[in-house]
Amino acid sequence: MSNRLQDKVVVVTGAAQGIGEAYATAIAGQGAKVVVADINADAGQRVADQINADGGTAMFVTCDVSSHTSAQALVDQVSQAWGGIDGLVNNAAIYGAMQFDLLITVDWDYYRKFMAVNMDGALVMTRAVYPSMQARGGGSIVNQSSTAAYLYSGFYGLAKSGINGLTQQLAHEVGGMGIRVNAIAPGPTDTEATRTQAGDASKELVKGLALKRMGQPEDMVGACLFLLSDEASWVTGQVLAVDGGQTFRP
Repeated sequence: MSNRLQDKVVVVTGAAQGIGEAYATAIAGQGAKVVVADINADAGQRVADQINADGGTAMFVTCDVSSHTSAQALVDQVSQAWGGIDGLVNNAAIYGAMQFDLLITVDWDYYRKFMAVNMDGALVMTRAVYPSMQARGGGSIVNQSSTAAYLYSGFYGLAKSGINGLTQQLAHEVGGMGIRVNAIAPGPTDTEATRTQAGDASKELVKGLALKRMGQPEDMVGACLFLLSDEASWVTGQVLAVDGGQTFRP
């Protein structure tokens, strides 16, 4: 076990499955205490139990990232148990069960709920967590964006564009507190959620990549660990594409 994050306390939202689970497992492997945060209690507890069984340290906390009350309850519980929070990975999103629709026709109540989780959720969690990070002398926040922010993808892409903007704005607001804010933008990644959304179309996506394969959840881990660690101590306000060469921006 490496110790890049030794004794740090890191919250990972949406950690019950997919990329979030891969993040939580890898972060624990670097010596951190990991908070597996999710609305799916059964799957989230399973991930926490597995981390503990493998010699790491984890706890599961139920959390709805669209709720300020739920976010604050998580911070209170973690602070009481482990003293505070050093890292936050805003990974939770409505994705696998996402409806297919257009911005001009999507049901407005569904759109508001979707954005409340997929865009506002990162801000809700940051607002709840930053005082604890500030009290501990600083910290690192990693937001989960997507290359969808740069491609046509309707309200999903709009939410991820919002995440990119939020990353840049928050970096300036909390930089003076010693808190860094960055984002990871995965390309097409082979998760159960992507298989649900894309199906056979994922094979077509691969043809447009520089590296001719789908990403795996584990492909995102290195970027996340780097951004959480002191190796990235002068990196903030950045969006790092981990996408097999799907996008390039001047």
